[in-house]
Amino acid sequence: MVRTGGILKLAALISACIMGIYLAFQLLEIRMEFRLGSVMGKSGPLEDSSAKRVGHKCGLSKPCPAGQFAFKMASGAASVVGPKMCLEDKMLMSAVKNNVGRGINIALVNGRTGELNKTDFFDMWAGNVAPLIQFLKGIEDGTVVMMASFDDPSTKLNDEARKLIADLGSSAINNVGFRDNWIFVGGKGIKTKSPFEQHIKNSADTNKFEGWPEVLEMEGCVPRRED
Repeated sequence: MVRTGGILKLAALISACIMGIYLAFQLLEIRMEFRLGSVMGKSGPLEDSSAKRVGHKCGLSKPCPAGQFAFKMASGAASVVGPKMCLEDKMLMSAVKNNVGRGINIALVNGRTGELNKTDFFDMWAGNVAPLIQFLKGIEDGTVVMMASFDDPSTKLNDEARKLIADLGSSAINNVGFRDNWIFVGGKGIKTKSPFEQHIKNSADTNKFEGWPEVLEMEGCVPRRED
């Protein structure tokens, strides 16, 4: 029994170390991307920064067509590293910017100009759903809405909040549960369901970490609103 207990403790320690190393690399990646975006943003007016840029906006695998915004985002990693959201080479939310938190993280972007309007996060474990509902009701037509989970996005969610998110184009929000990972890009006034959404369930059989599923990442091109 003593030997078995020692083996279990060793296995738990090794698992914790592996998870810690992985999350450390996730945080390093966020810092590197943010610093790269800052350097690009500081290029002087005489510099041809587009010629010097490695890859495409936000690190996309291919450029977006004219009239579309490039985005890349990731959910949080367990309860340690927060989510990140990039639009048109601008990091909107990340752990480095210190504007993310447990629950549902949201960035609102002007659908015509691509300018950031507002960011906020809502704790769905120990918080209250009322501020989230008020925030969602205040979103103006034509706004691009980016959302990402961190730790637990659903415990305090109710039917009203889920419907408001579904009205933004989400197909998965009604199935998002405790400690699920979820990322979504929709819009206020959208006529159809958004193609930009990923959801993975918290399951002991498939979780990458103990108690949390793997990190979700998504990139794409959002059409600019013309009307």
